[in-house]
This record gives sequence, structure tokens and C-alpha cells, in this order.
Amino acid sequence: MTASGRLGIIGGSGLYRMPGLADAAWRTVETAWGHPSDQLLFGTLAGREIVFLPRHGRGHRIAPDEINARANIAALKAAGCTELLAVSAVGSFREDLAPGSFVVVDQMVDRTVRQPRSFFGDGIVGHVSFARPTCARLGALATAALIQLGVPHATSGTMLVIEGPQFSTAAESRLHRAWGMDVVGMTGLPEARLAREAELCYASVAMVTDYDAWSDASVSTDDIVRVLAANAGTAQALVAAVVATPSGATCGEGCRHALTDAVITARDAWPDASRARLALLNQERFG
Repeated sequence: MTASGRLGIIGGSGLYRMPGLADAAWRTVETAWGHPSDQLLFGTLAGREIVFLPRHGRGHRIAPDEINARANIAALKAAGCTELLAVSAVGSFREDLAPGSFVVVDQMVDRTVRQPRSFFGDGIVGHVSFARPTCARLGALATAALIQLGVPHATSGTMLVIEGPQFSTAAESRLHRAWGMDVVGMTGLPEARLAREAELCYASVAMVTDYDAWSDASVSTDDIVRVLAANAGTAQALVAAVVATPSGATCGEGCRHALTDAVITARDAWPDASRARLALLNQERFG
């Protein structure tokens, strides 16, 4: 698991059943934070090594509030990923973002209470900058891919992340829309926070499946699944286009140096067990 430069993909079944994926093999990746949602699917697409992780497990067995996001991100880091492209289903607060459209998310608002949301703690305190929660460079690649595919999309947007697994009430939905939120989802956080702590470039592409509850229409799981099925081919094409675009070896956004000056605890006070666990994420800093 020492390879570097792999692109990690987090999403649903339509992404790990892609045509053209060569040398595909499911592998178990253990982490110090427990089990990820599933095995990881390693393969090669358009000449680049990629790793797929089903966020909810194969068969969609894990609810949003049950996802072990720490284990998921740690497993992808251990698998040699330096970039993560996360694809998720969302509801829309904007009339012009209709079901079937895509949003390259560049901001997030956290309304979850789930824990834990950090790799730090247990004697080592770290405060990582999160003003820009996604990687603009990787997001630009996703935007270019959507333009190339001719898919209706927004090049930026704010995702409100709720706890789930229930959908919003109509009052909540109207409130969130009044706040100026663009889309609502259940899985973007703490996933993006943890990717930043792992010094991974992280881009979030949201697939709009519904208008949430502000439009006086109830959100139907059947309708969501129908839109997701219709979008599966587009999501696959998006991933293929991003994979085929040279991404460069370096990131000017600072994602891969997010821990520089982030750890406040003096090194000689680090508990051995906590340091060893963090070293699995970053041997250079914590080894």
C-alpha cells in the first residue's frame, strides 16, 4: 500500500461498476480507526490507478449517521491516494438547480452533531484551516469534465450537511433556503474535514435528485433512486474525464500541507499511542 498518486473515488454503486476499469480487485484495508464502509476496489482507468470506496457499503447498508468517516479516509490514505473525488446525492434549494443537474461544491455548512469528526484528540491537539473546505484545483478538473460532457451544472455552491437519515422538515428546508444554501446532503461532513487533516486534495460533486421540502413537495426515496439511476452514466463519464485529465504532481491550494503549524501540543507531550496512530496517516510528521 505504498503507491502514491492514486485517485480515490467515494460514491455509490454506479461508480464502482464502471466499464473500462482494468485489473479490478477488491481488497481489505485495515485502519486504526476501525473498519471502512467496505473493501476498497483497486483498478486502472485510462492508465491511472484509482481506488473506489462505496460510502454506504455495497448494497447501501450503512446509514449516513453510521458511516465511519475516519476509517474511510484513513483507508484511502493508506491505499496511496493523494486526491479524493467525492460524489453524492443532494436536494436543491434553487429552482435553477433541477434534479439531474450537478454542483461542484466549494463551501459547506455543518448542521450535524455526529462524532467523531477529527483524527486528533487523545493528547494531541490539532487545528486545521478549513476556510476553503474543498480543493479548487481538483474542483476545476471536475468542472471542466462537466463542461466537456455538456451536463447542466453549477461551478460553485454551498452544501448544507444535515445529520439524517431523515429528510428535512418543510420548516427546516425553508430556513436553510433563506440562509442562501444551494444544496443539502448528509455525507459531505465530516468527510471533507478528515480529508483535509489527512492532507488529501478533496473535491465534492453533488448530484441533485430533488427539491428538498421547501417546494411543498415531499422527498421520495423512489424518486431519488430513479434520478440516481438516470445519472449513473453521467457520473461514470465524469470520473472517466477527471481520470483522463493530467492533474499535476503538486497542489497549489495547500491541501497537502494542511498540517503545517496545525498541531499545538508540544511534541514531547504526545502520548505514544496517539502519535503512532497519527503516524499511520502521516509518517513524516508523526513518525
